[in-house]
Amino acid sequence: MDIGTEWLVEAAGCRENALRDLALLDDLFAQVIADLSLTPLHAPAWHVFPGPGGITGFVMLTESHLACHTYPEHGVATINLYCCRMRPEWPWRERLAELFGATEVRVRTVVRSMAASGVHSGAGELVR
Repeated sequence: MDIGTEWLVEAAGCRENALRDLALLDDLFAQVIADLSLTPLHAPAWHVFPGPGGITGFVMLTESHLACHTYPEHGVATINLYCCRMRPEWPWRERLAELFGATEVRVRTVVRSMAASGVHSGAGELVR
């Protein structure tokens, strides 16, 4: 029995200034939440690191959570979305290219499932 799906996303080649833009990150969260009909329990919480640092964001969802971390000095953003109910895959590659200029996006999808012997993942991992 499937008990959830987790998307682990790494985007590289992003524009440095975009990864420091809180409005763009807030827009990303809003798009994911709206497009997948997710239910936030609060507004996203953001931490903007000083100087050349990036931004960390998190929102709890009734379905679980959405989080991100940006590394402008490396042109990288990482995103984690976990849903306890099935959802279609969001167009990560296209949207991250549009919003942040990502030239490479890796999406790993992990289907979490419950077997008679207990919870397991990894064997059900789908790498795209």
